[in-house]
Amino acid sequence: MEAISGKALVLACSAVGAGVAMIAGVGAGIGQGYAAGKGAEAVGRQPEAQADIIRTMLLGAAVAESTGIYGLVVALILLFANPLINLL
Repeated sequence: MEAISGKALVLACSAVGAGVAMIAGVGAGIGQGYAAGKGAEAVGRQPEAQADIIRTMLLGAAVAESTGIYGLVVALILLFANPLINLL
């Protein structure tokens, strides 16, 4: 039986960590969908406040999207510029 090298173990754990980091995109997608639905409901109830509602909804969507982008950046760093490889 062949032993697992330290580099192979770090690469395998980094791949798993990148997959887990991408779960952050699920929450952002759910949050943005929910906000867009509530924004559409609010515009339906108060059409005169459409500009304020859309502005607030887009600001909330941008904040929610940042979580998904952070997860993507962490996943890309773990896969392509892993700082843990140099520690071995």
